[in-house]
Amino acid sequence: DRLTEQASEEMLTLEQKQNSVRIPKIPNLGVTTFVNHPQVSTPLREEDEAALHDLMRVEVMEFEDIKSGYRTDFYFDENPYFEYKVLSKEFHLNESGDPSSKSTEIKWKSGKDLTFKIKSAGRTESFSTWFTDHPDAGADEVEEVIKDDIWPNPSQYYSVPDMDDEGGLEDIDEEGNKDEGEEDEDDDKWKDN
Repeated sequence: DRLTEQASEEMLTLEQKQNSVRIPKIPNLGVTTFVNHPQVSTPLREEDEAALHDLMRVEVMEFEDIKSGYRTDFYFDENPYFEYKVLSKEFHLNESGDPSSKSTEIKWKSGKDLTFKIKSAGRTESFSTWFTDHPDAGADEVEEVIKDDIWPNPSQYYSVPDMDDEGGLEDIDEEGNKDEGEEDEDDDKWKDN
């Protein structure tokens, strides 16, 4: 048990060093990664996506005592939705092992409160409401996916290939153009008219 605990502490130290040098600077990395991830995209609404376009990076910081929890920081550029440039959500385990969470209170700009818009539209699940609600931290799959899947390697969901109407992959070059000689059904419709 002592060796396992020592190994866990050494792994945490190594992860913290690795995380301290990881600062992605890829345009639309946050919104594209979240939209392409099968579990995180489920609660995303159009309103959420618009706000996430200004997401510059995400950082996960383990607390000193790995067993006590971690904090996820969302860094935003100047945006039309809220005042703060950094929004944080923390997950804690108390001494009895019960999970809890808390987050930065979002200071929405006038008329831009996405949680209000989403709830008044009759929806309860969205990325914005996930960030501000804390009913059952133990069942928070979105946070676990961000921490364990997206944070370590966001590029795996950034460059997901486009699917065509029949479920197959399109051949698209680096500039986003289809290979020459390939036409889709929409091209045929335009030619027929």
